[in-house]
Amino acid sequence: MSEMLNIFLKAMLIDNVVLIQYLAICPFIGMTSDTEKATGMSLATTFVIMIATAVTYPLYHFVMVPLHLEFLQTLFFILVIASLVQLVEFFMKKIMPGLYSAMGVYLALITTNCAVLGITVNCIKKDLTYAQSLVYAFGTAMGFLLSMVIMSGVRSKLKTAKIPEAFKGTPVLYVCAALLSLAFLGFKGLIK
Repeated sequence: MSEMLNIFLKAMLIDNVVLIQYLAICPFIGMTSDTEKATGMSLATTFVIMIATAVTYPLYHFVMVPLHLEFLQTLFFILVIASLVQLVEFFMKKIMPGLYSAMGVYLALITTNCAVLGITVNCIKKDLTYAQSLVYAFGTAMGFLLSMVIMSGVRSKLKTAKIPEAFKGTPVLYVCAALLSLAFLGFKGLIK
């Protein structure tokens, strides 16, 4: 149990997918203007990450490895992820039309979200078991959610802050992201 908690905390805080690995910067900057949108995007991404990991792990180990098709890993994984994003889009359009329209093009961009592909590839590269892969994927998804919500809070404070003209807009967001990244580096000594 402590090993699973270790994997979860490491994935969420120490190896945070956005602030440490620098993956998924596009939705991190584009979808954090509002906390509700950031949370919705994070939950949709979490769903895709979990299902993608649950599907790609057995696909790799039980189909690709026996057939010596490991070199097609990226292609197969992207096809699985794209299919899952289509499923999420249909679901959100039907169940949550407001959030679906608010997310706009960013929902379709989950397909090309490098974090989703990165997590599925990391599970294989780190030689995790199936259960460990799911815990790792969930921890990483929660780290993505955490970073998105924190950044949306920072952005809400930036609306009333006095920002020098040269830093207004996207530049101040990158400065904030860098400072958050430094803060998350403080978790490095938490778990060995």
